[in-house]
Amino acid sequence: METTTSIRHVLLILSCCACLGAQAQPQAEGDAPKAENKAETKKPAIDHSGKARKGKASYYADRFAGRKMADGTPMNPHANIAASRTLPLGTTARVTNLQNGKSEVVEIRDRGPYVDGRIVDLSPKVAEKLDIKEQGVAPVEVAPIKVPQPDGSVKLGAAATSDKTADTTGASDTTAQSSGY
Repeated sequence: METTTSIRHVLLILSCCACLGAQAQPQAEGDAPKAENKAETKKPAIDHSGKARKGKASYYADRFAGRKMADGTPMNPHANIAASRTLPLGTTARVTNLQNGKSEVVEIRDRGPYVDGRIVDLSPKVAEKLDIKEQGVAPVEVAPIKVPQPDGSVKLGAAATSDKTADTTGASDTTAQSSGY
């Protein structure tokens, strides 16, 4: 009888310790309230304005070749393609390396980059043409030429108004200017 009582006391003490220990543990970083996580992971708004932006460009590592991009196509390292967090998929844009003035026209087909300060990820081919591949990151200007709109239309961007060869739709520069540029 004495052994049974002792065992019950030990079990009661262990149960109390387990309950107190569970309450005293600090909240793990991954268990943060959902409201805080939403603010940190908020997606940037898609920019349909066609305005040029300056920032840093990086390029896709070779390991991404063939992987599915946001538009559903495989990443082709030999194509003039790029990723942007804010430009609509299907946007045609002129990317200019601000260190040497070299530029290439790309199509936005993926989302990224996900590093602060970077505004575009380029295919290895484009990075090589712009002399970005060796250094890995460079300051660039991304000037949209044609920007798909939510209603299905296409708006001429900043580069279309300064580069007449970029306008293959037959619209004149005055059309682009009258629509807010």
